[in-house]
Amino acid sequence: IYLLIGAITALWRSAGTIGFFIYHGLQIITPQMFLLVAFLLTSFISYALGTSFGVVGTVGVILMALARSGGVDAAVTAGTIIAGAYFGDRCSPASSSAALVAAATGTALERNLRRMHRTGWLPYVVSLAVYAALSVTHPLAAVVLTTLAETYRLGWWTALPAAAIIVLPLCRVSIRRSMAVSVLAALAVTLWGQGGRLWDVLRDTVLGYRPAGGALQQVLAGGGVVSMLTATLMAISAGMYAGLLDSAGVLGGVRRHAAALARRAGRFPACAAVCALAGMIFCNQSAGPVVADQLLEETYRTRGQGGEELALDIENSGIVMAPLIPWNISVSIPLVMLGADASAIPYEVLLYAIPLCYLLTKRRVFAAKGERI
Repeated sequence: IYLLIGAITALWRSAGTIGFFIYHGLQIITPQMFLLVAFLLTSFISYALGTSFGVVGTVGVILMALARSGGVDAAVTAGTIIAGAYFGDRCSPASSSAALVAAATGTALERNLRRMHRTGWLPYVVSLAVYAALSVTHPLAAVVLTTLAETYRLGWWTALPAAAIIVLPLCRVSIRRSMAVSVLAALAVTLWGQGGRLWDVLRDTVLGYRPAGGALQQVLAGGGVVSMLTATLMAISAGMYAGLLDSAGVLGGVRRHAAALARRAGRFPACAAVCALAGMIFCNQSAGPVVADQLLEETYRTRGQGGEELALDIENSGIVMAPLIPWNISVSIPLVMLGADASAIPYEVLLYAIPLCYLLTKRRVFAAKGERI
């Protein structure tokens, strides 16, 4: 998937797909509403597709190009995109992380999703307000429309590669096959629509797209399979690290401490702490649900309301907190895709609004039993 994303991010540039969305987007989007529109768009598509990386590597790349062309701060834009991408990763019926939490806790996915929707509207509204304010202070400026129109043929067919990555998953085509179709469509558009030469296109697919120069150099340059090698190595290294720690039994004696923390601070704070620690140690989003279930399942069963409460606590802590850890691959890889750095993390407003709002309102979902929850 990482290598396909690398190919897509280069070919969408050379095919004029990103240029198409920049050209028309700058004419449609109200400049003072760009960040709010970016958050709403990534939220909608991530909910439809259930994948954060897929949204960041496709629609996110387009939005970042729009931001760069219009002079919007890259850190603010990247944080907005990642927050929207993880909206669907948390509560979409197609989300693999939601399915993982349901499997780890032995609960029904449908019931979990209903509770996630119930506890998600307040932080979402808070995030909308914040991104509306940021949109006003970070307006979009149109600066490259003439250059784009002169460089690319911007017919409707240049949008076909993007349409493939959005429509095909909705038709139950796997994300890998959808990406492969998008790559082939972008290759065809570049060769026959933009008049590219096969060797140059293949070189750009591997090494990254490089426009001739001028205003487009800073806006559209980048992508390519090579750009994703670092992210791929990070994912492999994180998996090896997790396997080594697991085989060494590092977390074997932590269960008692987790139970004691739940008694003193409450079950949700304990769950959040366990998930955060797992995200820091194992460097991936999937570790939190598994480790939290192993360490706290008995506590939730005897002192709380069992697996359903644990599942919701994990969804409102570990799933959304992992992208707040700079070295966790759930955020480090999207940042590589977007050409941003860790300065974007403070702008992932939704991802820390969810645990904070849930901490204050959990009693409305799971009634207290005379102890901290």
